[in-house]
Amino acid sequence: MNATTNVSTATQSLSISQRMIAGSLALLLGLTLLVGTGFAGDFRLHNGAHDTRHAMGFPCH
Repeated sequence: MNATTNVSTATQSLSISQRMIAGSLALLLGLTLLVGTGFAGDFRLHNGAHDTRHAMGFPCH
């Protein structure tokens, strides 16, 4: 007996407004994480963010 499986994928394109909302939320989350760790009170968390910014080529001071 020969068994076959049909797999169908449904794709849905997003509208411009949905893409803008998703991009804005991603940017807001990223900035929150970057600024939150940059101004953290714990020196280890701040230094980790500082070293990461330097490793990625961003000037921070």
